[in-house]
Amino acid sequence: MSTGGLLPPAGPARGLAAAQLTNALGDGAYLVCSALYFTRVVGLSAPQIGLGLTVGWAAGALAGVPLGHLADRRGPRGVAVALAVATSAAVAVLLAAGSFPVFLAGALLYGCAQSGLSAARQALLAGLVEPARRTEVRAYLQSTVNAGLAVGAAMGGAALHLDTPVAYRTVLAVDAVSFLASAVLLGRLPAPAPAAPAADGPRLAVLRDRPYAVVALLNTVMLLYMPLLSLIVPLWIVERTAAPDWTTAALLVLNTLTVVVCQVRVARRVTGLAGAARSVRWAGVLLLACCAAFAASSAGASAWAAAGVLLLAAGLQVAGEMMLAAGSWEIGFGLAPADRQGQYQGFFGTGVAVARMVGPVLLTSLVLGGGTAGWLVLGGAFALAGAATGPAVRRAERSRAAAAPAAAPPAVGAVG
Repeated sequence: MSTGGLLPPAGPARGLAAAQLTNALGDGAYLVCSALYFTRVVGLSAPQIGLGLTVGWAAGALAGVPLGHLADRRGPRGVAVALAVATSAAVAVLLAAGSFPVFLAGALLYGCAQSGLSAARQALLAGLVEPARRTEVRAYLQSTVNAGLAVGAAMGGAALHLDTPVAYRTVLAVDAVSFLASAVLLGRLPAPAPAAPAADGPRLAVLRDRPYAVVALLNTVMLLYMPLLSLIVPLWIVERTAAPDWTTAALLVLNTLTVVVCQVRVARRVTGLAGAARSVRWAGVLLLACCAAFAASSAGASAWAAAGVLLLAAGLQVAGEMMLAAGSWEIGFGLAPADRQGQYQGFFGTGVAVARMVGPVLLTSLVLGGGTAGWLVLGGAFALAGAATGPAVRRAERSRAAAAPAAAPPAVGAVG
């Protein structure tokens, strides 16, 4: 039974939520201020920032699986604590950056540590929460993170208002401290036992699990929604619509508050892999509809009509986002072997790094360059990926069932 609100029931799940809330506060402030900090304080150009962040997230995409494997073998709690400290160190490097090489080093460490931390936390969740409750608890964590990001963004907004080097550096210092505090909270959680090494097969088995790779690839396509509200839609509003300037902020507030209030309720409806696949399929339909609505917002010269259509589009997006999240969490956990949750979560989580890395460039060209046609192509990709997820999940289930008898030990008393 849940307690309602933002936090899960008392116990390890609430400890996980507290740890993620702590670093979300710092991250929210950092995300709002980082671009201006790098340009106005460090003195980097926009192409340098883009290159550094791209390289950092590319390294993170590669690091997720081996760091997740390390969490399986050494224990997810200890690895999560170490990676939270490493993330704090990465932010400290960015705080001390005065040149592009130092910025690049910080971005590399940040991308790798963040990707590994995500995998280790997922493995820790899997070790502390029974399978039937993992998706619901993950939804609580997502709601908590969104609430923390919103509060942190308000702090970042204050730094933007002051617009001084001291204000920006204070934000990065708070972010670094928030990850240290998160490490302390993670260290207070129970420690699941490390998984025993597999008797046979490759160490990084997920890299040879083709059915799981297909599911992860489809999830990566769906995750391309991530840069929409933060980058693509604000540019679309300015360049292609008559909507007022405040619309961008309204869309972000709508998204954040809806996830905080509704994500747990959506996740509770998803049980089992079949239900998860249906949730992802409907997410694809909703994201297609949201893309069509965003495209329609450019028609006409009425500012209020454009704002209304944009709010409708954002509502469709956040509904699809929540259904995708609930379905993908269930799938990511449900298809992963119990003794390899870390490396499988690390692999599944590379979709986030890839979406952050290629999404801005891809969607800027597709949507801002292609207009209405670009929006419809993007929406069609969401719908197709959502529809293909069900067959891909069923194929992965069949591969698990076929492998199970071969992996099972002979029954006692069996005739040889």
